[in-house]
Amino acid sequence: MELKNAWLSYTQEDRQRIGELSQEYKSYLDKGKTEREFAEISVNAAKAAGYRDLNEIIRSGGRIKSGDKVYAVWMEKTVALFNIGSEPLEKGFNILGAHIDSPRLDLKQNPLYEDTELAYFDTHYYGGIKKYQWVALPLAIHGVIVRTDGTKIPVVLGEDEDEPAFCITDLLIHLAQEQMEKKGAKVVEGENLDLLIGSMPVKSSEEKEGDKKEKELVKNGVLKILKEKYGVEERDFESAELEVVPAGKARDAGLDSSMILAYGQDDRVCSYASLRAFLDVKNVKTTAVCLLVDKEEIGSVGATGMRSRFFENTVFEILELMDEKHAATELTLRRVLANSRMLSSDVSAAYDPLYAARFDKRNAAYFGKGIVFNKFTGSRGKSGSNDTNAEFFAYVRSVMDGSKVAYQTAELGKVDAGGGGTIAYIMALYGMDVVDCGMAVLSMHAPWEVTSKSDLYEGYKAYRAFIDR
Repeated sequence: MELKNAWLSYTQEDRQRIGELSQEYKSYLDKGKTEREFAEISVNAAKAAGYRDLNEIIRSGGRIKSGDKVYAVWMEKTVALFNIGSEPLEKGFNILGAHIDSPRLDLKQNPLYEDTELAYFDTHYYGGIKKYQWVALPLAIHGVIVRTDGTKIPVVLGEDEDEPAFCITDLLIHLAQEQMEKKGAKVVEGENLDLLIGSMPVKSSEEKEGDKKEKELVKNGVLKILKEKYGVEERDFESAELEVVPAGKARDAGLDSSMILAYGQDDRVCSYASLRAFLDVKNVKTTAVCLLVDKEEIGSVGATGMRSRFFENTVFEILELMDEKHAATELTLRRVLANSRMLSSDVSAAYDPLYAARFDKRNAAYFGKGIVFNKFTGSRGKSGSNDTNAEFFAYVRSVMDGSKVAYQTAELGKVDAGGGGTIAYIMALYGMDVVDCGMAVLSMHAPWEVTSKSDLYEGYKAYRAFIDR
């Protein structure tokens, strides 16, 4: 089945809107390279659109009614936004869900060490990566350091052109004969993904002439800089969340500027499009929800992952505050969730002709063909899959067709070659209708990923159409 490339159908107005969306999206990517940063800019955008903090409503003894717009944040890494519709909540929600974490390197709790007068930060990689892709390129450090007095110190190092960046060194080709014979997973070992951060020895102020020669003078220099710049000591790393990400801004890609090259587009291309579509919809009949969650890349675990009780706890709080006749009960909560519908948005692997053997061409995702729907996910016999009901997917198709959204269907690689999962199966446990969808990405999980501006636009249209019913 041949699908038309969406670029061929655009008006000048469409192209102008694509340009505007793409510029804002690149700004979100630059400012939101970590889940904390993306959550913060999302909340700021929600506030600007008139959304109120649920916790403040609870503290003030306020109530919630149809037409209200509220948000909730958990541990600064997960965000839920609610646009309360005119229908009773018990009829369910229309939900847009996406994750805001991305593959990266995390600093260990005791990261700083010196070896042969070179200083390093020891790291542990997060999510699925090809480790060899992270060597010999500019890297930056983003995150927070929390001191024992509760002071929280934001950290961004290596992004500005007038400040130093960091890197992980690679073995020169002249000495790499043995390395080049290794399998890809072993070319660079995980314990060798250590960040080079300094080489200048600095004597401590206490050292006097004739004293025993002090050791680790390069490490001393690093600690001195950290003390002067952030006011932190070495042990403060124990209560820090510092992430190593590619340094540099998102850029247009291609001579025709039809694509975007940037870090973290899995899954911030879906997160951004969902958020922007959500905030652009004013009043709804069915209550609309936008979920931006953490920890998907490692199984949606922990207090900020989709497996936590954050979402249902938040829904329970909203039910309690609603001016509806029935009381908030466990049964009401279960009915709300079971009657809901969701687009679980995560990226798909774009067909790459350079690696054609790994794809089923009839069931692959393509640039320029619109948002991608995955009726089922999982791997090798649909293990771990969310398999969408045909009835719900027919409904989704009718929504897309009615709003003239370009869309396609796909699987992640050949049957025995690929596969993957999203947050969809977790939400499906409530009994709600869920389908996976998202934008196609080239070089997924690499430090720099590629998306189509056209697909960003069609994704935005799809999300808006789904909640504006």
